[in-house]
Amino acid sequence: MGATIKTRIVKIGNSQGIRIPKLLLEQSGMHADVEIEVQGDQLIIRTAQRIRSGWDQAFALMAKENDDALLDENATTDWDQVEWDW
Repeated sequence: MGATIKTRIVKIGNSQGIRIPKLLLEQSGMHADVEIEVQGDQLIIRTAQRIRSGWDQAFALMAKENDDALLDENATTDWDQVEWDW
C-alpha cells in the first residue's frame, strides 16, 4: 500500500476541499479529471475514465464476428436525391 498523509479540509469559496500532496498524485498517476464516489464514510477518488474508452476494441470484435451491419435500411428521400451534392 502507498503512503498515508494526514491533511485538513479547507474552505475554497463556497465549497470545501483538500490539498493532495504531489507525492500522492505521483503515486496514483492522476493528472487531470477524476471521479469522486462516496462509500460509507469514505470518499473514493479515481482517475476519470476516458470518453469512449474501449470502443476501438469493441468495434474490432463486432467486425470480426460480422456484427457490425446497420440495423435499418439506408432510406433516402427526394431531398437527398435533388438537394444533396453527391
